[in-house]
Amino acid sequence: MKRVAAIDCGTNSIRLLVADADPATGELKDLDRRMQIVRLGQDVDRTGRLAPEALERTFAACREYAAVIKGLGAEQVRFVATSASRDAENREDFVRGVVDILGVEPEVITGDQEAEFSFNGATKELTARADLKRPFLVVDIGGGSTEFVLGSESVRAARSVDVGCVRMTERHLVHGGDISDPPAPGQIAAIKADVAAALDRAEETVPLGEAATLVGLAGSVTTVAAIALGLGQYDSEAIHHSRISLAKVREITGMLLSSTHAERAAIPVMHPGRVDVIAAGALVLLSIMERTGAGEVVVSEHDILDGIAWSLAG
Repeated sequence: MKRVAAIDCGTNSIRLLVADADPATGELKDLDRRMQIVRLGQDVDRTGRLAPEALERTFAACREYAAVIKGLGAEQVRFVATSASRDAENREDFVRGVVDILGVEPEVITGDQEAEFSFNGATKELTARADLKRPFLVVDIGGGSTEFVLGSESVRAARSVDVGCVRMTERHLVHGGDISDPPAPGQIAAIKADVAAALDRAEETVPLGEAATLVGLAGSVTTVAAIALGLGQYDSEAIHHSRISLAKVREITGMLLSSTHAERAAIPVMHPGRVDVIAAGALVLLSIMERTGAGEVVVSEHDILDGIAWSLAG
């Protein structure tokens, strides 16, 4: 067993996993898994820079995570930063702050690297399942970007495109500084058009139509799954490897797009940090399912974070 700590810092959230990894058995035993919504990518699409308040929220989470890592005695730490920090002009401010707090430099990875981590994290447990056909199409819907990865035992093709729940919300649902509540038909159509164009770009690299099993990752997907399952509170074990039909995703997306902020916030499984971006995230998922012809999505709670942890265990 090797004790490792993985940190995934995305556009919307920053997550920590401290786990004991056993490469011989393929077992990853969680010791601590936690997430905070810090919205690092706040306004990056508009300004090209990380906002000071977004950096401070992220650094506060890093200080909490540093204490957890020290307390559990992780042997190795890897910090991976994704879409927002890739895009920002002032990303060096972010890098310096993380090094000061955690003693490790964040790796601002490419979309292809992000895709590979996501695939490995999501499919390690699925490869032995006889009821799931190959190849898998792993779709990681983040805040700023969405990764598409096709493969069976390993990655065959991957592409990252710049559509995510935060980016689509800020680009299309904000008017006069306020988020439309609920969005107008024209705003919904604009998101659909953006996602359709992104799917066209993804298909240049990844043959989406060849997917036999769609595997969905990250908060937009798991929140839709939690709503579909009718959970009274968020339950990772119930959500992990649940199978949600296209019809159910379509129904929930319609409900979210027609609801107000207060109505979305009242959903028992809704994280406060997702209230304003979940409708766009659900619409991205629905668009992907319709384009690929997937009748259902297999939802995984194991994703890029687990892939980062496995990269330290070898």
